[in-house]
Amino acid sequence: MFPDYLLLINLFYLRVNEAWGCFYQPEPRANSSPAGGVGAGAAGARGDARGVPVSWLQAVHAELRVRPPRGGVVPPRPAAARLGSARLGAARLGMAWLLLLAGAALLAPAAASEVTAGEEQFFKAWMLQHRRRYEAGEYERRLQVFVSNKRHIEEHNAGNSSFQMALNQFSDMTFAEFKKLYLWSEPQNCSATKGNFLQSDGPCPETMDWRKKGNFVTPVKNQGPCGSCWTFSTTGCLESAIAIATGKLLSLAEQQLVDCAQAFNNHGCSGGLPSQAFEYILYNKGLMGEDAYPYRAQNGTCKFQPDKAIAFVKDVINITQYDEASMVEAVGKHNPVSFAFEVTSDFMHYRKGVYSNPRCEHTPDKVNHAVLAVGYGEEDGVPYWIVKNSWGSLWGMDGYFLIERGKNMCGLAACASYPVPLV
Repeated sequence: MFPDYLLLINLFYLRVNEAWGCFYQPEPRANSSPAGGVGAGAAGARGDARGVPVSWLQAVHAELRVRPPRGGVVPPRPAAARLGSARLGAARLGMAWLLLLAGAALLAPAAASEVTAGEEQFFKAWMLQHRRRYEAGEYERRLQVFVSNKRHIEEHNAGNSSFQMALNQFSDMTFAEFKKLYLWSEPQNCSATKGNFLQSDGPCPETMDWRKKGNFVTPVKNQGPCGSCWTFSTTGCLESAIAIATGKLLSLAEQQLVDCAQAFNNHGCSGGLPSQAFEYILYNKGLMGEDAYPYRAQNGTCKFQPDKAIAFVKDVINITQYDEASMVEAVGKHNPVSFAFEVTSDFMHYRKGVYSNPRCEHTPDKVNHAVLAVGYGEEDGVPYWIVKNSWGSLWGMDGYFLIERGKNMCGLAACASYPVPLV
């Protein structure tokens, strides 16, 4: 349906054309039809039907109204009178513009936010798929958020971007809500971590994917509504390092890190850093398995049992800040690497392709999410990282994503690290 505010603009231009002839008329001429009848009635009726105050629409009409002269003929007027009439007309036009713009500002958002029947049916199908139920007053709000996200995704995918977006389990949430539940709320400054990675001679493989090298990467896990991504990056990295060294793939306890690693400047569900978690495991003398210390997606009291520890760290390797070439060497020659970066709103609905964002930050004080680089490659001339996330296998590319490599994209080279396992 044509938006009301555009109809009003059309009405305005019609009335300007109609009115200008009487504001300044050098010669007398005949008026073939009375001015203003249809426009006023249509505007008034439409405003009333849509719930817009009729008085406001009438005010616009009144500012532009031109009454026909008696007999249908405009009598000649002196030049001074015509000039005064033109000035008066210009003032009336200015007032009409103000009234029109005010009304358009009221009507435009309402028109843009209208949810179609098809969009609501789509939302209901999404609710069934993701098993969502809402309180009576919550349904309308979640519907509006969902439709807003859906339209944003469609607009993005219609453009020329290197990655595609799609609806997922987060589509009924605003980014502010998502950020509060899934990203760090405690700032993490990984710039204090000193680099100790030593580069070696010889070229790195052109491509690498540890998932295809053997049974070296555990399945994608799901952190749930807890900012514990740093624990999943930590366990994933140590799991892979141990598997590469021993051939045995373990599943380690994220919940132990959530509950027990606070002394190493970690904050449970509020955030932490893999480098600091590796230090905790090193000095704590071990990490338990996930079966012995199951994940609960919430802060708890420490229940570490030393006799049940199954994974140990001998050393922690921190890659020099912004040295992405050393990250490539570490992944290509050693094992997957933990890193952190800044997640912004468009990443929430990532589906596939090489993620790139010219507006995200690149400094260590802005990172808010930790993940695991399991490989790297190139697509259409664009180098990328292959990254394991912790939002479940339904998100992204079966739980993974690609992100542009070589540009410190969103700060990904600001704080990268990996452990040397004690085996």
